[in-house]
Amino acid sequence: MARYLPALALESLAPGQNLNSYIQVANSFNILTAEEEKVLAEKLYYEEDLQAARQLVMSHLRFVIHIAKSYSGYGLNQGDLIQEGNVGLMKAVKRFNPEVGVRLVSFAVHWIKAEIHEYILKNWRIVKVATTKAQRKLFFNLRSSKKRLGWLNQAEAQDIANDLGVKESTVYQMETRMTAQDMGFDADSDDDESLFLAPSQTLEDFNYDPARVVELDNYEADANGRLFEALESLDERSKDIIRLRWLSDEKSTLHDLADKYGVSAERIRQLEKNAMKKVRVALEAAGVEV
Repeated sequence: MARYLPALALESLAPGQNLNSYIQVANSFNILTAEEEKVLAEKLYYEEDLQAARQLVMSHLRFVIHIAKSYSGYGLNQGDLIQEGNVGLMKAVKRFNPEVGVRLVSFAVHWIKAEIHEYILKNWRIVKVATTKAQRKLFFNLRSSKKRLGWLNQAEAQDIANDLGVKESTVYQMETRMTAQDMGFDADSDDDESLFLAPSQTLEDFNYDPARVVELDNYEADANGRLFEALESLDERSKDIIRLRWLSDEKSTLHDLADKYGVSAERIRQLEKNAMKKVRVALEAAGVEV
């Protein structure tokens, strides 16, 4: 079974503080066998054992480091990339189902990369350079797809568009975004021309528009009412499960509810999933964004 240091020692070895020491500690945790991993995953999945979750996370820290190193070319702090990857790892551990029959490392790679990608897109430039799915795909593939340092010619742009399944115009647009420089929100006060063109002189703040404030308040009130109606449409058991699992200050575990209703924890999980699906469908039918 994976060994681990006391929590205090781990807190003092966060990636942003001493990266080399952190990597050394992360690599000291033993890799779990398939049997050990399954036992821990079942404890977390069925019993919500936080100690099992902790061991699953610690034994995969070296994997996060390996993935984060592949994104070192974006000029961002390596410790920050690892930290974001760790967030993805924890999300994966929380959602991991041991009954699916795959190893955690195979399941977690998507979540780790997703968090790192999101961090890079938010911090590579002041202005977000990729918003759509096609743009995000291009951002992480364009530089490796370019054959030379200069601007893409038509043939190269067409090849990249075909390889990535995007429009040629999207390739040109992303190339322009990636080579452009950020503009300061506030211009230099000594430069009258740049002051006139500064975004701070042209953008309008609508947050305190009375009409918008009333509109948002009405929308929130209506959404809350729709949610209450959706919950009322459930049977009493499903309604009680949603209330105790999501709306109560002291949330019940799956096993608490399993004991209460005399069924298995997995059955409670299924009832919860089905109830949440019904609520989501009812809200979407009423025009409420979920």
